[in-house]
Amino acid sequence: MSELDPPSPETPRQQVIALVDDDRNILTAVSIGLQAEGFATRVYSDGAAALKALLDNPPDLAVCDIKMPRMDGLELLQKLREKSALPVIFLTSKDEEPDEALGLAMGADDYITKPFSQRLLVARIRAILRRSELVRGEVEAQGEAESTETIERGRLSMDPARHQVSWDGQPVSLTVTEFLILEALAMRPGVIKNRNQLMDAAYSDDVFVDDRTIDSHIKRLRRKFRSADPQFSGIETLYGAGYSFSDG
Repeated sequence: MSELDPPSPETPRQQVIALVDDDRNILTAVSIGLQAEGFATRVYSDGAAALKALLDNPPDLAVCDIKMPRMDGLELLQKLREKSALPVIFLTSKDEEPDEALGLAMGADDYITKPFSQRLLVARIRAILRRSELVRGEVEAQGEAESTETIERGRLSMDPARHQVSWDGQPVSLTVTEFLILEALAMRPGVIKNRNQLMDAAYSDDVFVDDRTIDSHIKRLRRKFRSADPQFSGIETLYGAGYSFSDG
């Protein structure tokens, strides 16, 4: 494991952010900035070391560069998504837009273009962590009560409290963003949701994304459901208007 010294202290109440970048200056500066905001950090300077650590001891969220030695960010995300729905934010350079779009299609939750501001990064991290907590359900706040409410739409079953999704009884693993987009569509089958509405469902008010981000997540959702059912057509596109869910 490639970790920079000094390590940040981690307490049970601190949310842990993993930083993966081969630029040690960025790792140090971002790590210090996040610690000042109350986060604990773990830092890795190459993708191969980071992958093992992210799977063996998952943080709450990972911020990952794309261009790295040994294993780049895209390969790291691909291998990570085989076993984990850990929220991931990509850091990309302006000349890496094709990689940026591919990263979203592969299951990244968000991306930030370099050079970036620490303030923006913290806002994006907090937004995704809030969404993650929403999807998992406020189990602790419920005390001893168990939430058994699920969303049943034809062959689709969604359990927000447990972040579980199945199609025809087959489990489908979704990221936080994908889950919230699908939930927004499934709550009102047949109703067209435009991109702005889906952005509102999946992102907080202080985070701004473009249309390509939503489109990439929709493509990823379809790909995942077609792995369970090659004939899946539950997410429909009305060109120029948006998307809808069909439970037929």
